[in-house]
Amino acid sequence: MSRTVITFGTFDVFHVGHLRILERAASYGDRLVVGVSADALNLKKKGRAPIYSEAERLSIVNALKGVDEVFVEESLELKRHYIEQFAADVLVMGDDWAGRFDEFKDICEVVYLPRTPAISTTALIEKISQA
Repeated sequence: MSRTVITFGTFDVFHVGHLRILERAASYGDRLVVGVSADALNLKKKGRAPIYSEAERLSIVNALKGVDEVFVEESLELKRHYIEQFAADVLVMGDDWAGRFDEFKDICEVVYLPRTPAISTTALIEKISQA
């Protein structure tokens, strides 16, 4: 029986931390579906527009080995809908979200993975802008 894993992220200024969490997420099932935050959602949740456009971020994530399908995540409030739409058996998120999505344990397994140490998109953007 195949297992579908779903995860979400902005994936802006793609780095090794993004790659590692997607690789680890893929190991929880046979099919990995990734929701990439819409530009408007990123602006709302982080207070800044992404460096790379929504279309570019979708292309980057979709090109990765192990990613089977990508879609635009329009709203944080639609997580349950997305889990059901893609018939996900497992929701995988970074541990910076620990406990935030436990409400979905009634429809799927919820896993929080440790982030890659010393890797941060915000820190990378700050470092680049200072160069």
